[in-house]
Amino acid sequence: MVSIIAIVNQKGGVGKTTTAVNLGASLALAEKDILIIDTDPQGNSTSGLGINREEIQRSLYDSYAGRCSAEEAISPSGVPHLDIIPSTVDLLGVEVELVGKEGRENILARLISEIKKEYKYILIDCPPSLGLLSLNALVAASSVIVPVQCEYYALEGLSLLTRTLHLVRNSFNPSLEIRGILLTMYDSRNSLSSQVAREVRRHFGEKVFDTVIPRNVTLAEAPSHGKSAILYDIRSSGAQSYLSLAKEILNENGFGQRA
Repeated sequence: MVSIIAIVNQKGGVGKTTTAVNLGASLALAEKDILIIDTDPQGNSTSGLGINREEIQRSLYDSYAGRCSAEEAISPSGVPHLDIIPSTVDLLGVEVELVGKEGRENILARLISEIKKEYKYILIDCPPSLGLLSLNALVAASSVIVPVQCEYYALEGLSLLTRTLHLVRNSFNPSLEIRGILLTMYDSRNSLSSQVAREVRRHFGEKVFDTVIPRNVTLAEAPSHGKSAILYDIRSSGAQSYLSLAKEILNENGFGQRA
């Protein structure tokens, strides 16, 4: 069965897109068929995989608007086993255009139902807000990964997000669960990073992934070259950390050690 994972946090700059692109590339390296759905109008997952947003013929917006099917919006990423439904700035209009539409929170779930049999994992890169685009992602997903930057306000943001997930479970998607909380931008030289990591683990226990994503120059540089860190410099600590995360997820699903 396909595993549909929303990568979500209402805070920006915590590593959602970095996680979507690099986890997707790492899972694809294990020869699992992966789809990334870029639901952020900024389109950073799209450009981070080397797709020129000015040249996109069909995007997620076109599928939301009924102009094409989800399958028709899929683009190859250039990485074997990794596809993407790209985003353009047009996606900004979705929340306004759908505000009065019945069943507006289920549109993405219906789109995914057309194509999910083709993939082992579908990763949904969410925007840094909890509006209609994120709600569609949470209704469509079976679980969420929550990237959390190792900084002062991390627990406050997690508290708000867990309340939101509780509301979504009660109203729209009772099977939604937290797949894992991912500590990102960890700096071992900074005592605050260690303190935040300890507090998150103390509050959420086994829900926190063993893998910790370091603050790493490769993760910052790779998107400007239109590549995942796995392709840009697989030996870097950033790339290796996402390979480790992929192994955790594959082992949870019984796919073994290969990544």
